[in-house]
Amino acid sequence: MADLKVACHGCGRSTEFDSVVGRSAECEGCGADLRVCKNCAFYDGAAYNECSEPSAERVLDKEKGNFCDFFRSAGGGGRGTSEGGAQSELDKLFGGK
Repeated sequence: MADLKVACHGCGRSTEFDSVVGRSAECEGCGADLRVCKNCAFYDGAAYNECSEPSAERVLDKEKGNFCDFFRSAGGGGRGTSEGGAQSELDKLFGGK
């Protein structure tokens, strides 16, 4: 039975892992890397370096596989993985576009 679920930041497809999400893990749907900042529970587009974990080293490309020791699957594709979706919600709220 799989213990860990990761939803792709690119297409949203869910992938299950038995234990660890390896750096080379890729989405079967779109080929995007899965062990990335945008799939991490600590990812926060509004935080310094876009990470809410203060001890994490800076990662420049948030969509490329990395070796961050603090990676924790967000399960639902990460917070802020759909920047267009966030903008859409703001537009609805404030009557934009």
